Formats: sequence, structure tokens, C-alpha cells
Amino acid sequence: MAGVFITFEGIEGSGKSTQIALLRDHLVRLGRTVVLTREPGGTPIGDQIRKVLLDPANKAMDPSAELLLYAASRSQHLHEVIIPALKKGAMVLCDRFSDATLAYQGYGRGLSIAMIRDLDRIVTAGLRPRLTVLLDIDAKTGVGRARGRNSSQNLHAEARFENEAIEFHSRVRDGYLALARAEPARFRLVAAGGTPEAIHGELKKVVDELLAKDR
Repeated sequence: MAGVFITFEGIEGSGKSTQIALLRDHLVRLGRTVVLTREPGGTPIGDQIRKVLLDPANKAMDPSAELLLYAASRSQHLHEVIIPALKKGAMVLCDRFSDATLAYQGYGRGLSIAMIRDLDRIVTAGLRPRLTVLLDIDAKTGVGRARGRNSSQNLHAEARFENEAIEFHSRVRDGYLALARAEPARFRLVAAGGTPEAIHGELKKVVDELLAKDR
């Protein structure tokens, strides 16, 4: 059975972690081998890079340095986790991937989209997700959720992006929507304002239809 690479994208507070966990449980019940992972991170080296990227103390980080750190984390992640899992026939569910870099560092920070795509081609060697789920929510609601989560769960050490202005997150959301419009065959846009159960029900249908095509 061939491996399947599915990525989840969305701004802060869009509910990606919840939906990935629910989908993993659904797929395991179907008898699939599932690898759940995330970016930045996913490996010991990547997790160290994650701490640097998300630490609010590093608010002076240059956007180009930020971009290169994400690329370094992704390269390690691909070679240590994603590619080996796909070769073994697993379903890989990844919380953010290349589209996040385009949305955050491209549309959000204003770096060249063409430059980001060139760098990503080097890092990924052209590997693309089979399906990308974009959980869409307005910036004010999403960031409000994320900030509340950080406060209740004491996640302030990873709050560098949540601390950005709403205008930044609005640009990121606009970027995600532009990416989805450009690749409608890969993206599935899911409104993230409903209940977790309702969103999960919609995602199950999307993924089950995808797997049915492989039979």
C-alpha cells in the first residue's frame, strides 16, 4: 500500500492540532499505519530549531533568517521522518509544511514568493502533499483562540507568532486563501468556525474519498 502525505494548514487558532488527532484516530480504526508530525520540529534537531523560531525573546529575528531556519528544520524532517514513513506505506499527517512558509514568510513577512519556492524545491526535491486541508478562520477569532490557549496551557515560550499584530495574521490568511485558489485540486478549504465534531465529519468524508480512489 502506497504512502499518503496529507498536510494541515491554517492561521494560529484554526484547530489544526485537534483535527489532526481526530483524523489519526479515524484512520487507525480503518487499519492504516499513521505517522502524525509537525513543523517546525518533528525531529530532535527540528525541535531545537522550533524553540528558537517560536521563542518570543527572538522578536528581532530577521525574516530571511527565519525562512532559513524553517528550511533547515524541514530538510531534517523530510529525511528523518516523512520520506522514510511514506516509503513504508504509512499515512503521514503533518501539521504545516511548505505552504505555511509561503503564507507566513511570503505573504506575512513580505519575502519574495519566487525565492521561497526556489528554496523549497531544493529542500523538498519536489515532494508535494497528496492533500492539503486548509482550516480557515478569520484572523481576530483565530488569534484570540490561540492567545487564550497559550494563557491557559502556559505556552508563552512558543508565542512569538501569536504576539504578532492582527494585520500580520490577516496577511497570512489572505496568503493561504490565494494558495488554495491557485491549486484547487490539492487543497480542501474547510471552515474552522464550527464545532470540532462537525469539522471532523467533513474531513472524514474528504479523506475517505481520497483513499477510495486508491482501491
